[in-house]
Amino acid sequence: MIFIYNLLLPLAFLFFVPGLILKYRNRGGWKSTYGERFARFKSERLEELANFKGAIWIHSVSVGETMISLGFIKRYLERNPEQKFIISTTTTTGQELARNRCPKNTAVIFCPIDFKWMVKRTFNIIQPSQLVIFETELWPNLLNEAAKRGIPVSLVNGRMSDHSSKGYRRARLFFAPVLKCLSLISVQTEADKERYLSVCSEANVVVSGNMKFDQAPPENIEDPGLDGYFGSGERIVVLGASTHPGEEELISNVCQELKKEFPTLKLVLVPRHAERGADIAASLEKNKVAYVRRSQAASAAEPVDVLLADTTGEMFKFINSADIVIMGKSLAGHDEGHNLIEPALLDKPVVTGSVLRNFRFIQDVLQSADALVSVSSGEELAVKLRELISDAELRRTIGKRGGDVIRQHCGAMDRTIDLLEGLNNN
Repeated sequence: MIFIYNLLLPLAFLFFVPGLILKYRNRGGWKSTYGERFARFKSERLEELANFKGAIWIHSVSVGETMISLGFIKRYLERNPEQKFIISTTTTTGQELARNRCPKNTAVIFCPIDFKWMVKRTFNIIQPSQLVIFETELWPNLLNEAAKRGIPVSLVNGRMSDHSSKGYRRARLFFAPVLKCLSLISVQTEADKERYLSVCSEANVVVSGNMKFDQAPPENIEDPGLDGYFGSGERIVVLGASTHPGEEELISNVCQELKKEFPTLKLVLVPRHAERGADIAASLEKNKVAYVRRSQAASAAEPVDVLLADTTGEMFKFINSADIVIMGKSLAGHDEGHNLIEPALLDKPVVTGSVLRNFRFIQDVLQSADALVSVSSGEELAVKLRELISDAELRRTIGKRGGDVIRQHCGAMDRTIDLLEGLNNN
């Protein structure tokens, strides 16, 4: 199967290149060492990485996984201060976050594209003792090269949705050998374990819990400077977090209607992909909404109703400054969902769509504590927002319940570290 994969990879890469170029051009983040995606390391980087031979290589994809992996490394270092790490990302935004927040004893690289020679050269340079992959990203040549070198490979904080599991099972002939070569698959829930085993019954799958529950908010969260956009004085701030196409217009329209009842209502929109800023701005202009783009102005000439925060790495700032958080990818036809834990950790009331295919366990945990507001339409969103805006005590109560129940589910990081340390002892 690896032979067939490498035979087809160059052809697939031709289709991949346009998207790669667009993302590189349109997304912000760290780009000066992007050549590492093609296994091109500058001489000073080679000198730096020579000091990290034998490190644990942690691979995360983008900002969300990188946030969790940074917390994981910090916890690992609390238990083993001398351990060294290399953390890799595939996106420029994830790379910038990793570089800005990486703990001591940690180097940051871009993960190579999965061509055999690129992967082999990267392994020759960093010579890790383990490879630990966060959540979902499994590249055959990366795994195969580690296996040939006798390096244990683990997938941690793993999850598999119903939709994904069907695709994996249909391509079981390809994916079963990939999963079988993993030393450990540490997953979030029993349902995830069953899905992985349905693809490869011989895989070593262990339920360790969801590390996102162990996530701690950054210390001393900065003020995002909302006064500069909304003016000073009393206000109610609704945050549309990690939104996707269609959601910004829906949330904005609902808030513009509610503003007639609640004049102090303000809206902050943080799209999941900042490069969509121009499209969202065009929609706001079409609907004659007074807005400003954060990527283009540090403040507004006069107060506006909507701040379009088309930037990256600032989510916690906006969550912390919000009164109500609407989590995206759950409305306007989207039902996959996004991470509900971050706003709950900050004791914020969270509103989301009623179906979250990728985050059902977290949804169930919050709903069991009556700590989540679920809606199934724009009309219902307006009703629930009206209730929350008009009742500060209700907001406080729902937010407090959410924070409390999330903190009760901590411990996945320690359980995962125990498993990884066990691999070293085998």
